[in-house]
Amino acid sequence: MGYGKETLKGLYKIQNPQKYIGNPNNIIYRSSWELKFMKWCDNNSNILEWGSEELPIPYISPLDNRVHRYFVDFYIKVQEKSGVVKKYLVEVKPQKFTQEPKIPARKTKKFLQEVMQWGVNQAKWKFATEFCEDRGWKFIILTEKELGINNK
Repeated sequence: MGYGKETLKGLYKIQNPQKYIGNPNNIIYRSSWELKFMKWCDNNSNILEWGSEELPIPYISPLDNRVHRYFVDFYIKVQEKSGVVKKYLVEVKPQKFTQEPKIPARKTKKFLQEVMQWGVNQAKWKFATEFCEDRGWKFIILTEKELGINNK
């Protein structure tokens, strides 16, 4: 379930380094959607701190039953309108990757890869959710819908 060759990648030049946790000189975006979210975090005064792929979460892969590390796309600390400060782990994913693959008439290699990736993603998201609940944080997945991206 790759994103294709047209995916935008690069080094993000931060505007407000005091808000960034981690190395502000090595912030890598792996899609235009991640870049959009980085700019929003960097320039939004309600974001008190943020990081990109800075926090590894151990998870057990259903493919090999071994422990792996999941680097969630973003960590953000937000001051909400009410004044309450909350922490989130945020995964940025296309909507189609947040849904179980539909079974085709013919089970192709591509379908089997999608099923395996779906299983791994489910494990990652389960462990990320538990990690956040243990700390009073919240794990969320943002898709093109939440990011306001017209995907035509």
